[in-house]
Amino acid sequence: MPEELSSAETPTGEDGQPKTAKQLEKEAKKAEKLAKLQAKLDKKAAAASAAGDKKEKPEKRTKETKEAAIYTANTAPGEKKDLSGALPDAYSPRYVEAQWYSWWEKQGFFTPEYGRDSIDAPNPNGKFIMVIPPPNVTGSLHLGHALTNAIEDAITRYNRMKGRTTLWVPGCDHAGIATQVVVEKLLWREERLSRHDLGREKFIERIWNWRREKGGRIYDQLKALGSSYDWTRVNFTMDPKLCRAVTEAFVRLHEKGAIYRSSRLVNWSCTLRSAISDIEVDKVELTGRTFLAIPGYEEKVEFGVLVKFAYKVEGSDEEIIVATTRIETMLGDTAVAVHPQDERYKHLHGKHVVHPFCDRRLPIVCDEFVDMNFGTGAVKITPAHDPNDYEVGKRCNLPFITIINDDGFIVGDYGEFTGLKRFDCRKRLLEKLKQLGLYRETLNNAMVVPICSRSKDVVEPLIKPQWYVSCADMAASATEAVRSGELKILPEHHTKTWYHWMDGIRDWCVSRQLWWGHRIPAYHVTFKDASIKAGTPDAEEYWIVARSEQEALIKAAARFGVNASEIVLHQDEDVLDTWFSSGLFPFSVFGWPDNTADLQAFYPTSLLETGHDILFFWVARMVFFGQKLLGKLPFKEVYLHPMVRDAHGRKMSKSLGNVIDPMDVICGISLEGLHEQLVGSNLDPREIEMAKLGQKQDYPQGIPECGSDALRFALCAYITQARDINLDINRVQGYRFFCNKIWNATKFALLYFTGKERYNTQITLDDESNRMDAWILSRLAATIDACNTGFEAYDFAAVTSACYAFWLYDVCDVYLECLKPIFLSGSQEQQAAARRTLYVCLDYGLRLLSPFMPFITEELFQRLPRADNTPSICVSSYPTNTSWRSAQIETDVEFVQKAARIIRSARSDYNLPNKTKTEAFIVCTDAAPNDILKRYVSELSTIAYCSTVTFDSQPPAGCAILTVSVQCEVHLLLKGLIEADKEIAKLQNKRDQLEQTVSKLSAAIQAPDYATKVPTGVQSANETKLTESRTEIERIAAAIETLKLL
Repeated sequence: MPEELSSAETPTGEDGQPKTAKQLEKEAKKAEKLAKLQAKLDKKAAAASAAGDKKEKPEKRTKETKEAAIYTANTAPGEKKDLSGALPDAYSPRYVEAQWYSWWEKQGFFTPEYGRDSIDAPNPNGKFIMVIPPPNVTGSLHLGHALTNAIEDAITRYNRMKGRTTLWVPGCDHAGIATQVVVEKLLWREERLSRHDLGREKFIERIWNWRREKGGRIYDQLKALGSSYDWTRVNFTMDPKLCRAVTEAFVRLHEKGAIYRSSRLVNWSCTLRSAISDIEVDKVELTGRTFLAIPGYEEKVEFGVLVKFAYKVEGSDEEIIVATTRIETMLGDTAVAVHPQDERYKHLHGKHVVHPFCDRRLPIVCDEFVDMNFGTGAVKITPAHDPNDYEVGKRCNLPFITIINDDGFIVGDYGEFTGLKRFDCRKRLLEKLKQLGLYRETLNNAMVVPICSRSKDVVEPLIKPQWYVSCADMAASATEAVRSGELKILPEHHTKTWYHWMDGIRDWCVSRQLWWGHRIPAYHVTFKDASIKAGTPDAEEYWIVARSEQEALIKAAARFGVNASEIVLHQDEDVLDTWFSSGLFPFSVFGWPDNTADLQAFYPTSLLETGHDILFFWVARMVFFGQKLLGKLPFKEVYLHPMVRDAHGRKMSKSLGNVIDPMDVICGISLEGLHEQLVGSNLDPREIEMAKLGQKQDYPQGIPECGSDALRFALCAYITQARDINLDINRVQGYRFFCNKIWNATKFALLYFTGKERYNTQITLDDESNRMDAWILSRLAATIDACNTGFEAYDFAAVTSACYAFWLYDVCDVYLECLKPIFLSGSQEQQAAARRTLYVCLDYGLRLLSPFMPFITEELFQRLPRADNTPSICVSSYPTNTSWRSAQIETDVEFVQKAARIIRSARSDYNLPNKTKTEAFIVCTDAAPNDILKRYVSELSTIAYCSTVTFDSQPPAGCAILTVSVQCEVHLLLKGLIEADKEIAKLQNKRDQLEQTVSKLSAAIQAPDYATKVPTGVQSANETKLTESRTEIERIAAAIETLKLL
């Protein structure tokens, strides 16, 4: 992907290709949906504001919760948690997550040296090495970072538990532009000083002070998330070791001819007075005329229009009408281009038009890039301010005239326009064109406006002498690596984007006009002797690239044949693009360019995991540099995860109030607390008020305490092949309740692990083992298989789903319920067998969960009566395939569960509480289902809340008849348990409501324009709801008829 700005006014997709009509239609529908949502939220906000003087009703409490336990033992940091006390009654994240991380770190569990003689000692299980996508040092992490760490830590912990030599390297990025902007705003807000007031040296010192104050917060957040980094190898991209690597890389690449200096178009932020990379350019798509607020302008500026004006043909009465979205650039026009085959203009080939505001003749040139069918078929050419025009200018040997300076003011001899700000000039030019009779019309025009993500200014293409990395050869090697399978990109659909960027690669501008960052190791040469010819800063031969000023002097003396004492060197004031140092990260962290033990042991790494949005900006650059400088790919696989959006599908934005600090989800925060965070941010007062409104709409009661485990599990559960995750905090809270289920299940089990007996996971089913022991072990085996398969395929949703289903549906809902009668009245042998099986379920179940939920699993694992002496679940072995799987047992129990569900559903329909037991009579016309239910009759009684289950072909009257299958019915005795008349009235009322729903849905579906106007997804949801409502009506009707017979 080129660093130069694309001038295409047609919206493009993530792969850089123009969006299809279908894509645009889909996005328009999404935008319309979001606009309706925003309007709905605004309406709610307005209503709430209007009712502000009314007394607010207290919020209903949805659930009574016990006081959360807190760990209060006097344990020193790094020491093991005190487990002598009993487990708290309920799961408490604050209690569970206390103390463990510092102990893990002190024990060295996260280092590759743990349990091994040396880092290069052979390991038959292999190794797993990964580096962090270094977060910016600009403050605190958001949920996007939390997603990255949840995924990467799950992968790392899984590999560690598989016995592999494991290393996950932490670090932080200096984030050149982002950090400088933050500190500049802070400096202005607190002291009303600019960086220029301080000077370069003192300003950089301020940034270092700010980094020392703020940098630790990010690492604290990573630890709170449970991320198992090796903190003995933490890196910051401005550390001396990494700075040396950056300098060495620049010098070596220059020596290889891969870095050169040239004057070309760049993305320029007039507010920052610096070139910026494409990832720092937000492409705002406009459908037509729009007024945008631009920094430095009191009034909003008009965009989304196409202005047509005429150039007079020299020496005739003819004119050529051209159209532009940036009328101010016409001052820098040096030609008008037409298609060579356009019959309308063939007679004008080789002629000139006259510029109305300066003494300039513009040639009419022929170029095939012109679309004859767009507009008038004639295009104004401004080579110094437009990428496409730049290429035409080079092909046609046109002058390159810069008319906008670094600050965004008009420069040159243009009379009244000179000295105006560019968008003020836009208005003045329109007025003047109208006065001269050259203005023709202004049309609505869909276009893309490039906005600097840091300054919110409109990006200006300017020609600047900069340093460039030559990318063609490196891109060819990177393409071949993917095509050959040497480098895998997952999910595979991202390879298409990879090939597109590589095939269309252009050289990368790495100069940034900033103060914070890695200063470019290039020195401009001048001479003390005025008789020696000096070069301009644009002339590359007068630039020396060197590791130090002393080395530069030696090189310059040799190049120019003069004594070093005659040479004056001036180091380039610019710094390198942040992505340059980030591209070196997979090997600079291991000590490159020195051939260190770490570099030999850990490079190349195993996996690079990151968001799909930086596939080119970061991933490609690492591949480029790894192959070019070390001759090896920096990693074998790339896994790209989706982007996190809010529950409404909106991009996370501070001004919307939907950017959430992971700590606020882990610890919980009130609405007032969220508001206070905004006050301390860099938002302006208007944005703060907007953000507060957004927070109030989305989090009226604040954010509940969910804990790190629930957040991590939720984020991984969201991962699918989709490009976006619409994160709903309520779902995270749901997994916090799941943690409570695990807690209670283990707490229940520990009641029956009495005495000093210790258990292991080696188990053989014997005569004393009940049928459900065999079933739960079979379900455990299936879960183990699903988890291992899912992890190896990076299918995190499959793994989390398997773990969730095993704990909630298999262990809690069924197995523990079936154990209660055994522990209550079974023989000692039966109870012992049940304890052995239950232990295996807990031990393996916790280990399966551990990569996602490290805190709760460690807390509970440490309390199990284990026979082995594994110090931590972190370094225990991940469960592998077992011989317990039995498809027949699972099929049989699934049938029993189906019967139980149907009985429980009927009990719910008739409003029977769990304590009211019912009698059930099984009537089967086939021996197979009859035999299954007879075999599991006690389990069926337990999980279906039945006092007795009888197999009788002549059940008594007063029963509800429930169909389990074609060959099997359950007759549930209701007579004497309910008041038939009252229940009939309730059911009739429910049926009436459902019939109204059916009537409304049917009417909507039968509307003439329903199929064309209603979105497909809504139509599908309506069909599902209609079918479910009709089915429910049939069930209610059957229930009413049954009740009438009582």
